[in-house]
Amino acid sequence: MMKIRCLVALVLWMLVGVRGGEDRSNGVYAEEKEGLKPGTEVFRGDFDSADGLKGWQITGPGTVTLIAREGGMAAQVDAPKMPGQKMRIKLPVERIAGLRLAISALIKSEDVKTPEKSFQGIKLMLYTTGPAGPQWQHPSKLWGTFDFKPVAFLASVPKDATEAWLDLGVEATTGRAVFDQIKVMVQAVPRTRPAVRPALSAVNSNRCTEISRLRGVMYGPAGKAEDIETLAKWNVNLIRWQLHWVPGGKHDAWRDGLEAYDKWIDHTLDQMDTLLPLCEKHGIKVLIDLHTPPGGGINIGAWALFEEKKYQDHFIKVWDRISARYKGNKTIWGYDLANEPIEGLTAPGLLGWRELALAVSERIRKVDADHAIIVEPGPGGDWENLPFFPPLPVKGIVYSPHMYKPGQFTHQGVFGKSAPIAYPGEIAGKQWDKAAMRQALSEIRDYQLDYDVPIYIGEFSAIRWAPGESARDYLADCISLFEEFGWDWSYHAFREWSGWSVEYGSDPKDTKPSETQTSREILLRGWFGKNGR
Repeated sequence: MMKIRCLVALVLWMLVGVRGGEDRSNGVYAEEKEGLKPGTEVFRGDFDSADGLKGWQITGPGTVTLIAREGGMAAQVDAPKMPGQKMRIKLPVERIAGLRLAISALIKSEDVKTPEKSFQGIKLMLYTTGPAGPQWQHPSKLWGTFDFKPVAFLASVPKDATEAWLDLGVEATTGRAVFDQIKVMVQAVPRTRPAVRPALSAVNSNRCTEISRLRGVMYGPAGKAEDIETLAKWNVNLIRWQLHWVPGGKHDAWRDGLEAYDKWIDHTLDQMDTLLPLCEKHGIKVLIDLHTPPGGGINIGAWALFEEKKYQDHFIKVWDRISARYKGNKTIWGYDLANEPIEGLTAPGLLGWRELALAVSERIRKVDADHAIIVEPGPGGDWENLPFFPPLPVKGIVYSPHMYKPGQFTHQGVFGKSAPIAYPGEIAGKQWDKAAMRQALSEIRDYQLDYDVPIYIGEFSAIRWAPGESARDYLADCISLFEEFGWDWSYHAFREWSGWSVEYGSDPKDTKPSETQTSREILLRGWFGKNGR
């Protein structure tokens, strides 16, 4: 039944085009870019001719062949041995730079072995490169054996991209994948910046707090009094408390049933509530972060939240319950609606992320007029999605992109072995230093000034084993810029995983906290020392 529903959704999408989810009445979307507008087809690959592979570059020890399929042809990729097999074709980067694309295909898998990493396996990927370095955007966890099914995702092309390629194949594993009905379409075009910036607005600029600057950490889901006491000694004034369901490493535990999900939510909030008086005692505000929403979560690809109505309905009910529960609670700063939402392509009849966030925010405001509502741009909380996310017309909205660029540096060694990468220095072909960071963050700064809205960097970090003082230097430049721009921020993360912990030294083999303060801890505590009590 699920397969049929997904196929029907894909067919409808192909017939009517992709909805950008924009409200053109607010004037923030350009009508078109060089003739391209939402719904415009950029590329189609149906392979239904003898020269269906013309233009594709084929690499690897395997083969790519055309096979008959339902009155047409499909591309069959055979990868009998490592490192797999790939086919790629160049896209017109000069036409699509700065746009958001919807990329889809019908894919069949035959005995594709489970690879070492979740981002390996069957590839349907947009690869771009430019002054900011390479980017790889694609769905994850595609392997095994399954019949033809629709696979789709959203991808943003950097406005300064110099090359764009569509990659198909089998990566870092073996097996067979068959591809058909490849489509690349314009899903959205970026906002048009206003000619005149707005005057200060109580609706747009309200942070819902009297605290001049919120500086804190990400923490949870389980809490300990001793941890709160430590954070109080550090002079932290904000905890982004993640409601993160990962029993046995599962990030999609809502699949066990929504009744089980609700029991988990209630239990986790009950645990948090026992420590709220201690937070209040020490002047620490708490942001409730729904890290595992129904139908979503990290490391699971496009969220079911945007594919099945039952999850959208439940998402709305969850925030109805949470906002009613904490109305009037002065220790709570606000509600982070969903961590790094991955909206993918929205099924017909459902709401895209901006529409859903607006609907939930309006419902919260009917119950709770005082707490901040934190909204992260989708997909993935990346600030490069801000141009496609017009501000919401609701009082007390705070916009929260996350900061992990350049990812080759911040996440080195997280997803596999890599050579040491230093900061500042050349990373992925680009010189990264404070000036480059300022330029990268200008997208957020422009958004803040263009709409007079508050910005909160809900996550930023650098892996502790970055060479020398690289992690400390990177964090120092991040925080310095956040402070210059007047942004609230929280470090990822406090006593969650040792790889991000500032209480651990730079040796990845050292599994115990450092006996002396690390330079990263000294840096953070120095900034926390500026918080008033």
